[in-house]
Amino acid sequence: MSDTGMKLSFGEKFGYGLGDLAANLIFQTVMALQLVFYTDTFGLTPAQAGTMTFFVGLGAAVFNPVMGVIADRTKTRWGRFRPWLLWTAVPFGVIVFLTFTTPAMSPSAKLIYAWVTYLLLRVVYTMNNVPYASLNGVMTDDPNERTSISSFRQFFMTVASFVVQSLAIPMVAILGGGNNAHGYQRTMGIFSVIGVVLFLVAFAVSRERIEPDPEQETSVLKDLRDLMKNGPWIALFLVTAFCFMGLAIRNGIMLQYFKYCAGNPMLFSWFNGWGLTAMMIGIACSTALARRIGKRTVFFWSLLLTAVLNSALFFLAPTATVQIVGLEFLRQFCYGCSGPVLWAMMADVADYGEWKTGRRATGTVISAVVFALWIGVALGGAISGWLLSFYGYRANVAQTAHTLLGIRLIASVYSGAAFLAVAVCLLFYGISMEQNLAISYDLAERRKSHHSAC
Repeated sequence: MSDTGMKLSFGEKFGYGLGDLAANLIFQTVMALQLVFYTDTFGLTPAQAGTMTFFVGLGAAVFNPVMGVIADRTKTRWGRFRPWLLWTAVPFGVIVFLTFTTPAMSPSAKLIYAWVTYLLLRVVYTMNNVPYASLNGVMTDDPNERTSISSFRQFFMTVASFVVQSLAIPMVAILGGGNNAHGYQRTMGIFSVIGVVLFLVAFAVSRERIEPDPEQETSVLKDLRDLMKNGPWIALFLVTAFCFMGLAIRNGIMLQYFKYCAGNPMLFSWFNGWGLTAMMIGIACSTALARRIGKRTVFFWSLLLTAVLNSALFFLAPTATVQIVGLEFLRQFCYGCSGPVLWAMMADVADYGEWKTGRRATGTVISAVVFALWIGVALGGAISGWLLSFYGYRANVAQTAHTLLGIRLIASVYSGAAFLAVAVCLLFYGISMEQNLAISYDLAERRKSHHSAC
């Protein structure tokens, strides 16, 4: 049954994946460096940064399903989702540059500037990323091809992670010449230009092939009611929220971990370099594992092991560099095996909804899962900021023993608990490998009948 779907060329998968490289030069910066940028360079307190991250993130998350509805109803000669990559590319680049600019203003004016630019960044990111993620569901109807596409996405996401987490801090230091504000602005300016070009490439090479039934009634309320009846979607919503909550908590604290607990912030780059190398190996194994044992099983064991290894960091001394890097290598390999699976599963729950109801709303289904992603990022970023404040963190000074303990707990046990919650939620995701293939085959037969009727 899996061989009946639409096969894609290497070039289309590669070009589509470049869009994730573009987006993740920004997304990974938000995950890994934005909290420390706002507290140690821009000049916000941890509580201010955490509160802004939470409320702006919550508002932007709500916009995700709205954007999904808009994208589902977009009709152009390029398709429903592709044109948004073209329309948002340049605004995205400009707003990123402004967000990481530190203006010479009063503290209250700077706080307003931070809120406005961060809000605009999140809005334009949603306008770009929801249609981009939805493309995976309409480029092909083959579940295995979707996992393959997602592997390209995840590979380029990892490349972006490597650039941000291994090279961004040295770039800030070199380009800033001792002035971190200038360093962040120039580094993000380079990332922005690269991102604009890659978004345009992704737009140029990708194609939309799957359309809803031409006689399907268009109704936002029906789309939302169908969503609430889609059990696998509900499980995937919770999975995504907890996963990105864990990532946001973990990634947002590691620079402080090395800066204050280990006493050497440059170890941050080595730590991430080895970890992301392991993630790439895990990603390379993901498609083969998913074909053999199914996406749900791969995801469950990947995140369960990630939770255990993540929490184990607490039991290592921050100065035990070799052991910490070795632990991170194992953790990132396990997490990497899950990476492409999540994005492929988003398209699968859209298929499941169409199979159960006879109505397809790819953008609405996927944007609602991406909504959960940003809920997780918002909560994770806010929790990091609030916990740092609770433990008495003050930027650019020696930390107390209580604060150092808090940083270690945030980096290990607290973030590990979120990954454990992902594994628990996956127990309620009801689409097995066999059912996934059966649904794909059944929908392909239905589309053939639609086309023959036309």
